[in-house]
Amino acid sequence: MARQLRIEFAGALYQVMSRGNRGDPIFNDDEDRAIFLKTLAQTCEKTGWHLHAYVLLGNHYHLLIETREPNLVAGMKWLQGTYTRRYNARHLVSGHLFQGRYRALIVDNQENSYLGAVSTYIHLNPARAGLVTPGKQLLRGYRWSSFPEYLKTAAERPLWLQTERVLSTVTKGADDAANRLNYETYLEAKTLDLDSRARREDLEAQWKLIRRGWCLGGKAFRENMIERAGRVIASHRSLSYTGPARTEHGETGAAALLASGLAALELEPKQLASMAKGAPEKRALAWWLRKQTTVSRRWICDHLAMGDESWVTHGVREMEQTSDPRWVAWKQRLSATLTAPAISRLESPTPDFLD
Repeated sequence: MARQLRIEFAGALYQVMSRGNRGDPIFNDDEDRAIFLKTLAQTCEKTGWHLHAYVLLGNHYHLLIETREPNLVAGMKWLQGTYTRRYNARHLVSGHLFQGRYRALIVDNQENSYLGAVSTYIHLNPARAGLVTPGKQLLRGYRWSSFPEYLKTAAERPLWLQTERVLSTVTKGADDAANRLNYETYLEAKTLDLDSRARREDLEAQWKLIRRGWCLGGKAFRENMIERAGRVIASHRSLSYTGPARTEHGETGAAALLASGLAALELEPKQLASMAKGAPEKRALAWWLRKQTTVSRRWICDHLAMGDESWVTHGVREMEQTSDPRWVAWKQRLSATLTAPAISRLESPTPDFLD
């Protein structure tokens, strides 16, 4: 069965979310939540993780984890497996507790603004979920979040919770008490924003990539992650993976192949728009992209200006069956593009990144 692709390296930052099987609760009461936090603390101790934020809700949780070693997969296996065993033993049940694999958004760890955006999203989850009523209840009153811990002194906070970097995204003062107060003021104000339809819609739009994306960062960071995803895929059977990271890597590789294919057929990209939708050269390129990549017919239509996806289907069939010398020559030219530097670079393996 295909699984989500994982990119691991020392110093990686992840927003991790996992939901209960079939959407069922993973915390039945406060004792369950306390057990989970104890298990999380043990995981941080075992793995060396830096935990920057967390929130526990009824049927899911969010974590903001920085891995000092490439060990997200090993740590998450221990965390969820150990908590499941403890939960099942306490409630006299058996079987899976979590729904499929956890989701891990990889976050640019060089720019504090991204860490700040994700930590704010995590800490505001109780208000977003209706567990805190903006204007009537304070966000700090939600016990099962790292936010109340941020407002305590260093001596009162758990050792496995790192607060300095998140606080620095909001306040730059040297005084710890002032920093904590400023952070409290900032988040309580953000909670009130959720009570305004316009401001809430603006926040939700900002959080779209956090909720639905696979990586969060600037252009250079995203390109780096796509290349690292390619290394993971190249070192394993690529069809073992699914998810947006694999999709974007596939589209990047397809774009490189398309550029090489156009050059092989002596075409310029700007010529595609003026050519017939079903031009033989376009059908040849469509066949090539379908043969060598996993991109959709829609992606191919859009990039070749073919209009309807049926042109892709016809092109694949015709190229497979043709004996026309011109088309056979095109197939040979296109096959030669596999040596293109852009493709070999994407497929270059490295030992640092594991699934």
